[in-house]
Amino acid sequence: MYGEATPPESRPFRRLRTSSRRAAGAGDADTVVCRPMEENAAPRPVRRRDRQVADEAWMRAMLEAAPVGVLSMVEEGRPVANVNLFVLDPGADVLYLHTAHAGHTRDVVSSSPEVCFTVARSGRLLPADEALEFSVEYASVIVRGRARVVEDPKEAAAALQALLDKYAPHLRPGEDYSPITLGELRRTAVYRVDIESWSGKEKRVEGEVERAYPLEPEGWFGT
Repeated sequence: MYGEATPPESRPFRRLRTSSRRAAGAGDADTVVCRPMEENAAPRPVRRRDRQVADEAWMRAMLEAAPVGVLSMVEEGRPVANVNLFVLDPGADVLYLHTAHAGHTRDVVSSSPEVCFTVARSGRLLPADEALEFSVEYASVIVRGRARVVEDPKEAAAALQALLDKYAPHLRPGEDYSPITLGELRRTAVYRVDIESWSGKEKRVEGEVERAYPLEPEGWFGT
């Protein structure tokens, strides 16, 4: 990672439980309740099987391409969520993200490691003649797993470098910025989420749809 650090040993991406569900009354958007996972809990049944995605390569591609995700945790029985930059380790079923060295996320993960992590993208809003028939194109992946703070400096540095390579692939350590130091590592907390199960869902309408338009307008972030 940052410069000379050696990345953790790669391991095959094991086959994971795959599931998806849609909450009643939630329109076409995914709604997931995050709760502490039961040991060996079976995936929930899928209500809209026409929108389920069971292709692991598709879900991995979503996770690799998504710019941000939402980390959902449980603190003393209450839901907690954080929006994070993140990266998927391409050689293992692991997500990495980071925060400040001390803070709320670290406290929650240390006491309750069961988490969900969600990524999503939207397409067109699809108007209709009746309000209830309005819909939207979308794709989403929800990961369930266990999070922990990475204590090994080499693994932490490798994860941070992977984050830099994802978001600034045109910049190289040692050329465009200085490699990370141990002192810098002490100022951040790197988290590893070991994926235990995941689910994918997608709705896409082929061709032109009358009055359809992109859900996210150009210039959303002032660009």
